[in-house]
Amino acid sequence: MDSAAAREQVLDAAEELYYARGIQTVGMDAVRAASGVSLKRLYQLFPAKEALVEAYLRRRDVRWRQQLADRVDRHREPRDRILAVYDRLHEWFAEPGFHGCAWINSYGELGATSPAVADLARSHKQAFQDYLTLLVTDAGLPADVAGQLHLLAEGAITTAAIFGTPGTALQAKEAAARLLDAAGP
Repeated sequence: MDSAAAREQVLDAAEELYYARGIQTVGMDAVRAASGVSLKRLYQLFPAKEALVEAYLRRRDVRWRQQLADRVDRHREPRDRILAVYDRLHEWFAEPGFHGCAWINSYGELGATSPAVADLARSHKQAFQDYLTLLVTDAGLPADVAGQLHLLAEGAITTAAIFGTPGTALQAKEAAARLLDAAGP
């Protein structure tokens, strides 16, 4: 198996395990067993667990943002594009094995001891807010609406994770629609 394939297998296994069970509870041996990649090869690819955690979060970030953009891009109207964010959240919350936000989870576990993980969590959250800012700007709305929409989304993510209720995304969508009505031209 070439290095790229081994890397993907390790990342697939790490993502499944870290997201479901938490980063601190999953050792490198568990990742090795789940990936089928030898421990020696795993450490050649990722010399330390922190490097694996960082790669997991980076890869997940790319995929998460692409899935969001794909959902939003189904719409042409600026208002519909904004509200589609909450539709994507609803889809995500309803996925089997939804355990909340990987970046909030990792920050909660490692943010105080791993500056790299804290930076990745901040970067992900900032990118999400920047994306909302772009959508709000395209809709001709005041820039501060993006921060309010971001808080609605983040609250829905946390609530859905804690209570296991995908419908929180639809409640946030309704609140977002009211916010857009109040702010819009």
